[in-house]
Amino acid sequence: SGETSLPQSSGINAEYGGSKLFFDKRDDSEFDLLTVNETANELPGGEGGSNSMNKLAVEATLINQNFSQQCLKREQKQFARPNPFVSKEDPEEPSSVCYRYRKFPLLGPGEAYTVICRTQVDAVTSSSTGEEQLMCIKALNEWDLKGGNSEWRQKLDTQRGDILTTEMKNNKCKLAKWTVSSILAGADLLKFGYITRSMPRSSSESIGHAILSTQQFIPKQFAAQISLDMNNAWGILRVIVDKCMQLKDGKYVLYKEPAKPILRIYKVPQNTFEENDDSDVDQD
Repeated sequence: SGETSLPQSSGINAEYGGSKLFFDKRDDSEFDLLTVNETANELPGGEGGSNSMNKLAVEATLINQNFSQQCLKREQKQFARPNPFVSKEDPEEPSSVCYRYRKFPLLGPGEAYTVICRTQVDAVTSSSTGEEQLMCIKALNEWDLKGGNSEWRQKLDTQRGDILTTEMKNNKCKLAKWTVSSILAGADLLKFGYITRSMPRSSSESIGHAILSTQQFIPKQFAAQISLDMNNAWGILRVIVDKCMQLKDGKYVLYKEPAKPILRIYKVPQNTFEENDDSDVDQD
């Protein structure tokens, strides 16, 4: 998104060959770490401490993982196929999620393409009429406690709209990604948790967290609320795909310039990211 001011340093891998184009993230990247206040007027700053950019990203990511699991009941919904990333030899039980592989037409001038993407839903629930509904679960977290006091604890019940509006302003890119992901997954509901810090009583204790409230939306309605145009999103993807389809067969890295609406494409050796490789990287 051109909205974010933070660098997408890990980039996205693109591999083209035989008229097929594959996009994927690097296994050792920080691509899945959630950003915090990435579209705020003032970005979180400072090296070290619990409010540094990296520490906030790790904290927000762990909060989201734990909250999505805490919302679930013990009874599990069994789907037709097992989790493709879990083997019987894994010593630990994996987080409960459902991957859905979905196909979309990518229309536009010239040749039409077919997009297949792996999406994720976090829960299955029932409507008031007993109809099964798919749900994506995300967490908004309050981290800047002024004077150790939580503003959300004081205002969430009476001024929830103002708090959500502030989150839309400060985390526009993250909320847009969550909304697009839920729409692509075909989720019926998008559920947000409001999480705040529980300040430690002493310096030897770690920071804890408390769930204050939850709120849920219909993804397409929430997209309209944050002025997210899915036609524009598909159009951006179409431009990127058209550019990549003009490249020679090989492996590339897509890198977005921080704070600039610029996307760079670099050609890399075929075995890059598979083993240690000191080969030069050429910009396309």
